[in-house]
Amino acid sequence: MANQVQALYDFTGEPGTTEMTITCGEMLTLINTDIGEGWWEGRNSKGQTGLFPAAYVRKLSPEESTPAKMAPPAPRYDQADDWSDQQYNAGDNNYHKSTSHDDGWDDDWDEDTYSEIGPGVPHTKAMNQQAPLAPLPGMPIADYNNQIDDSTSNFSSVGTVRKSKFAPSSKVSGESYLLGTLNVEVPDSDKVYIVQEGDGYMWAAVSQPYNVTVASPKKESKFKGIKSFIAYQLTPSFNNIQVSRRYKHFDWLHERLQEKFTLIPIPPLPDKQIAGRYDEQLIERRRVQLQEFVDWMSKHPVLAKCEVWQHFLTCTDEKRWKAGKRQAERDNLLGLNYCISLVVPEKALLQSQVDHITEQCHTFVSSMDSSVKSVTNMCLAQTKRFQAPYKTDCQKVGEAFYNLGNALSLDEGTVISTSKLTSAIKLTGGAYIEIGRMYEEQPKYDWEPLGDKFHLYKGIVGSFPDVLANHKAAVQKKRECERLTAEHKMEVAQLNEVLRRTDVISYALLAEINHFKQERTVDLKATMQKFLRQQITFYKKIVDKLETTLHQYDE
Repeated sequence: MANQVQALYDFTGEPGTTEMTITCGEMLTLINTDIGEGWWEGRNSKGQTGLFPAAYVRKLSPEESTPAKMAPPAPRYDQADDWSDQQYNAGDNNYHKSTSHDDGWDDDWDEDTYSEIGPGVPHTKAMNQQAPLAPLPGMPIADYNNQIDDSTSNFSSVGTVRKSKFAPSSKVSGESYLLGTLNVEVPDSDKVYIVQEGDGYMWAAVSQPYNVTVASPKKESKFKGIKSFIAYQLTPSFNNIQVSRRYKHFDWLHERLQEKFTLIPIPPLPDKQIAGRYDEQLIERRRVQLQEFVDWMSKHPVLAKCEVWQHFLTCTDEKRWKAGKRQAERDNLLGLNYCISLVVPEKALLQSQVDHITEQCHTFVSSMDSSVKSVTNMCLAQTKRFQAPYKTDCQKVGEAFYNLGNALSLDEGTVISTSKLTSAIKLTGGAYIEIGRMYEEQPKYDWEPLGDKFHLYKGIVGSFPDVLANHKAAVQKKRECERLTAEHKMEVAQLNEVLRRTDVISYALLAEINHFKQERTVDLKATMQKFLRQQITFYKKIVDKLETTLHQYDE
């Protein structure tokens, strides 16, 4: 019996390629698991054959697999009817129904969660590709047939030589950008410049810097209180016009940003917590972490002026919101395709230097990721200790001293009076009880802000491996083109175009690495200074309280 798999998520195949649209719950017959790069080949119940991400399906056990009827013969790849636009349009409709958010502003509060569409295609180490080619994800069908027929390769079939290392859809993979098939005119106002500063490359600075405040989170409801949610008020400094945004709007924005900017780590949103949804402290913590998110966005030279972010910040009209939302979801410049918007120095980059910098970044990110997680966990642990054992211990000390004072007060009727000593000991007990309350309140001034800052860095640093992998995939595509040129299967002029576009991608990566280094240097310095000042202030208050108590024994 052929291996059966079940789709865990919807996946929309790119029209006109060997990718196959699958729907959550659909049963598929597995044909080939040796495609590589996280792709499998299978056949659906209609007899259509194609590729889909391995991470989007699960293998069924023999008990789960029921005897299937004889499947119709697998269609040839040159049978246009089986790969018609109608098939893909149907798949697209299913995909949008399952993943799109409601256009309206009044959605259920319990929809205020992260969307979990499915895991990304894992990045795996490239293998030696000397075996006969399987149909590759994103490969035009005509090119696949040409490859089978051993006909002469042309520029559009370059991607058929090695298995695709990009994301499932070429819309976000940037393959069309690298191979020069992306025909999009970018207005001058939307172009992003990379400039040389000293020995490195940087994003051109924002011409008109601004900031955004997140304030006044409040619980709102609809349908006479049946449904409720928290709304946050955002005010950008460039117009001082307040907009109201729910958490789900932030979530929608975050998805668009991650899809569009695969060479820029997107700052994380607050962790989703259901327990204590409307607890005031939880709401305030979320507001603070949202403030960290918008601060990073508004300071980033590229993200700060991107269209979807500006729409999110400024739109106050429901109809315009829906129109802008649909436009963002139909954006063609996603992933590496966005690089068509970049204007970079003319100088060709030395690949060995780029490789050295990316290796350094990889080593740094690996170490930084572990350290940032450690600091984040430490902040959480310290917060719990301050609010529980440290507070409890101080209050137990205070109660013990206070009880001692009460015991001494029972002997006040004797000839030798000890009333002043008794009073001082009771005050000592009261001081320790108050210090316990200080411990309980202190984390919101030092440990929680420190944890919020490192939550931001945990998300950014954790995104860098994907950024580096996207760049590595482009470099590998370039090297494959160089091999084709050496074998006289690609024109030198065509190779030069690929080399130039790969350099654009490398320039973007170098600019982002330098931007992150610059920002974290300033940001972490200010964060640590603020943390230590709060610690010093806290312990000075404890010292002052104990010194005041000590003076009671001198009277």
